[in-house]
Amino acid sequence: MFTLENFYQSKEWRKLLAQLKNERLNENGEIICQYCGKPVVKSFDIIGHHKVELTDENVNDFQISLNPDNIIFLHHKCHNVVHNKFGYKQRKIYLVYGSPLSGKSSYILKVIEEGDLLIDMDNIWESISGLPRYQKPNRLKGVAFKVRDCLLDCVKYRNGKFKNVYIVGGYPLSSERARLCKELGAEEIYIEATKEECLQRLKQLSETDGRSKQKEEWATFIEKWFDEFTKTE
Repeated sequence: MFTLENFYQSKEWRKLLAQLKNERLNENGEIICQYCGKPVVKSFDIIGHHKVELTDENVNDFQISLNPDNIIFLHHKCHNVVHNKFGYKQRKIYLVYGSPLSGKSSYILKVIEEGDLLIDMDNIWESISGLPRYQKPNRLKGVAFKVRDCLLDCVKYRNGKFKNVYIVGGYPLSSERARLCKELGAEEIYIEATKEECLQRLKQLSETDGRSKQKEEWATFIEKWFDEFTKTE
């Protein structure tokens, strides 16, 4: 039996989405957003949307939840517009993960809206230390993680009137992602980039970026992430 919290992590849902993505490619190998009519360029920007909204009452009715005719593909941003326009009430929780310099922050800037909750360790460090971004005093480490855990508890117990939630981090291990998604009812969004792409972006950082003065250290972070990364099955 599915609930709204675990349906989007189910193998049945993931398998159906993969099948529909292959079936709905156009002659140019593109998936077209059915709201704006433009191609969805990045695979992580594709959201499977139910035309008939899923509820606790119908999530186990597979003529609704797993019916291809009830599912369309949208850009993440267009998905938010559709939900706002037609008054969908369901909160969506996303675990946005990927290597350092994969593009997680850039993606968040494109999709986040007023009233959404963002849980990002880099933001937390910057807020509690008052230091430039990416400077993380070790003596504040315990506080930083306590703040993050408090925010995650707010999501877990649905404390507050926030809309969608974006939890951002590296999370290379599939076991850790699975645990978080199960606890929070979250969907994964993998910001996919190759190790070579991430290292190239590191080389091209401007001098105003805090990471530019620690390139060797950040190169190590990137290498370590790809060494530890396990894909979601």
